[in-house]
Amino acid sequence: MIAKSATSPSMFTGAFLGRAAREAVAKLDPRRLVRNPVIFVTEVVASLVTILAIRDLLVGNNAGFSLQIAAWLWFTVLFATFAEAVAEGRGKAQADALRRLRSDITAQRLLNGDKSQTQAVNAHDLKAGDLVLVSANEIIPSDGEVTEGVASVNESAITGESAPVIRESGGDRSAVTGGTLVLSDWLVVRITASAGETFIDRMIALVEGAKRQKTPNEVALDVLLAGMTLIFLIAVVTLVGLASWSGRPPSVVVLVALLVTLIPTTIGGLLSAIGIAGMDRLVRFNIIATSGRAVEAAGDVDTLLLDKTGTITFGNRMAEEFVPVPGVSSETLIEAALLSSLADETPEGRSIVELATGRHGAALPVIDKTRARLVPFSAQTRLSGVDIDGVAIRKGAVDSIITSLSDATGRAFEAPSAFTTAVERIARTGGTPLAVSRGAQLLGVIHLKDIVKPAIRERFAALRAMGIKTVMVTGDNRITAAAIASEAGVDDFIAEATPQDKLTYIRKAQSGGRLVAMCGDGTNDAPALAQADVGVALQTGTQAAREAANMVDLDSDPTKLIEVVQIGKQMLITRGALTTFSIANDVAKYFAILPALFVTSYPALAALNVMKLATPQSAILSAVIFNALIIVTLIPLSLKGVKYRAESAVNILRRNLLIYGLGGLVAPFIGIKAIDLVISTLGLA
Repeated sequence: MIAKSATSPSMFTGAFLGRAAREAVAKLDPRRLVRNPVIFVTEVVASLVTILAIRDLLVGNNAGFSLQIAAWLWFTVLFATFAEAVAEGRGKAQADALRRLRSDITAQRLLNGDKSQTQAVNAHDLKAGDLVLVSANEIIPSDGEVTEGVASVNESAITGESAPVIRESGGDRSAVTGGTLVLSDWLVVRITASAGETFIDRMIALVEGAKRQKTPNEVALDVLLAGMTLIFLIAVVTLVGLASWSGRPPSVVVLVALLVTLIPTTIGGLLSAIGIAGMDRLVRFNIIATSGRAVEAAGDVDTLLLDKTGTITFGNRMAEEFVPVPGVSSETLIEAALLSSLADETPEGRSIVELATGRHGAALPVIDKTRARLVPFSAQTRLSGVDIDGVAIRKGAVDSIITSLSDATGRAFEAPSAFTTAVERIARTGGTPLAVSRGAQLLGVIHLKDIVKPAIRERFAALRAMGIKTVMVTGDNRITAAAIASEAGVDDFIAEATPQDKLTYIRKAQSGGRLVAMCGDGTNDAPALAQADVGVALQTGTQAAREAANMVDLDSDPTKLIEVVQIGKQMLITRGALTTFSIANDVAKYFAILPALFVTSYPALAALNVMKLATPQSAILSAVIFNALIIVTLIPLSLKGVKYRAESAVNILRRNLLIYGLGGLVAPFIGIKAIDLVISTLGLA
C-alpha cells in the first residue's frame, strides 16, 4: 500500500484530530455548506439565534437561554462538518504520502531513438511520446510503456509490495509508473503522460476527494431530506399560528430551535461522511476509485467478468513438473532441463530454472566456457540448450526436438508411447509440453502451464455466496479454457473471446437488468472495462486498461472485487441504516418534546407529556443538545460502516428496522429525559 502508515492513520492522534478540526471550521463557509441543505438550514438558524442572543445582551434582557441554544446549534453544525473532515482525513494523509514520492528526477531522453545518444533532461520537461533510457538503480521518470528491454522493477512505492516485478516490452506487462525504481538491467520507455498528468497525480486528486461527486442515491436522499425539511418547516409555521391563536406564541428562538430538532440533521450531517468513508475503505484495501458512484454500483454487482491471462492466472506459462521417459531418472531429466535453460531468457526458461533449483533443490551449474557453448532460445528454432564436450543438450517444442533427434540419428525418430501419452495429457489439460534431449536420447517432457493464482478458487466461492456469477474470458481454445475454468472454480467461461465478444456479453447482461463488473489488465480489455458498470484495472496492466476503468487495484489481485463489493454493500447498508435511524429519531423527538413545549398553551397536552420534562425551555434545550450529541455518537459508525452479512435483502431490511428503526424511536425518549434531568438539576433552563 502507498505509504502504508499514512493510509490508515489513527483517528485519535492529536495531529489527525487537529487537522480535522481545522477542516471542520473551514467547511462552515456557507458557500461550501449550501451543498448540504439540512446542515445549511441549521447554520442559518444558528446564525439567527446568535444574532438574537447578542441583541438580548445589548438591550439588557436575559440571554442565557438563547446563548445556550446558539452554542449547541453551532456545535451541531460543527460536528456534522467534523464528521466529513475526519472521513476525508485519511485520504489527505495518503495524498501527502504520494506527494513525497515526487521529486526532481533527471531522465535520459533518447536522441533520434538511439540508445547510444541520450540527453539529460528534467522529468517535468518530458512530453508524451518521448523515449527515455532507464538503467539499473534509476527511477522511472514518468508513466509509460516499455518498448525495449526486460528489467526487474521495484513498485513498492505504489503497491507496498516488496517483491520486485518484471517489466518487458510487448504484452500486458509493459506499463510502468513514474516514481518506481529499476533494480536490474535496463528499459527503454515511451512516455505516455505529460507532467501533472501521471498516475500518481491522478491518484492524489482522487484520494483527496476534491472531485468526489455525489452518487445517484446520495442525490435522491438529498432531495428526500430537503423535502422533509420543508415539511417540518411548514409544521413549525403551523404551530406558530396555533400558538398565536391561543394568545401565547412561543419565542422565535424556541421555534427555530424546534425546527432544527425536527429536521433530519442526523443523516444530513453524516451523509457525506458515509460516502467519503466508503472510498477511503477502498484506499486502505489499495484500490483507487474514480468516484463514489463506482463504489456504490459495486454494492449491486451480480456478474463479474475476469480476463484469464494475468488476472486469474499469472500470465506467463510456468514450469509445473518434469516427466521422465521410462529408463531415465528424474535427476537426469532435471539436470538436462536446467542446463538447456541457462541460455533461455524467456519467462518460461526462467521458470524451468526456478522449478529445478527451488522445488527440486538442484544446484545451479557453473558452465566452463572452454568446454561448453550456450545456445540461446530462438523463435525460429524454438529450441535452447548447451553443447558440452560435443554433446548437444536441448529443450524446446516437441516437434522441434523430434526433428533434431531425427537429424542426429539420420532416420525418423519414434518417441516412446509413455512420452506421447504424457504430451497428450499435458495438452488436454491446457498445458504446453516441452521436450528435453541429450545427444540422440529423448529424456522426457516439461509441463508448462499458465498457473492459476493461489487461493483464487476459495475467493470465487465467496463471491458465489454473495450471489455474484463469475465468468472467465480468454482467447484460448475451449479445451484449455475449460481446464483453467475448472481449476479456478469460475461459474462460466467464454473461450476464443475477442474484445467485441466481451462487449457483447456485457451489453447483453446489462440489457437484462444485471450490473456487471469487469476485471482486466490488457489493452484488449479496455473497451469492456469502459462498458462495465464497475471496471477494475490491475496496476500491472497497460495504461489503456487503467484509463478505461473506474477503479485501479494497486495489488493486482482480481479477487479483490470481494472487498470492493463488500464495501459497496456496506456503504449502501450504512446509509440505509442511519437514514432509518434519523427518520425514526425525528418522529420520536416530535412526540417527545411537543407536549412539553406547548402544554402551557394547550393544557390538554399534559396527558401526552409522558416524559414529564421540567419546563418548555428545558424540553427544547434538551432536544437541541441531544440532536448535537447523537451526531457525535454516530460518527464512528458512519466511518466504520455497518457490518455486511451475505444474506437476503428482506433479512437486511428486517434487521435495520429492528435495530436502527426501533433504536431511533427509543433513543430520543431516553436521551432527552436524561439531559433534561441534568439541565433541571444544574438550573440551566
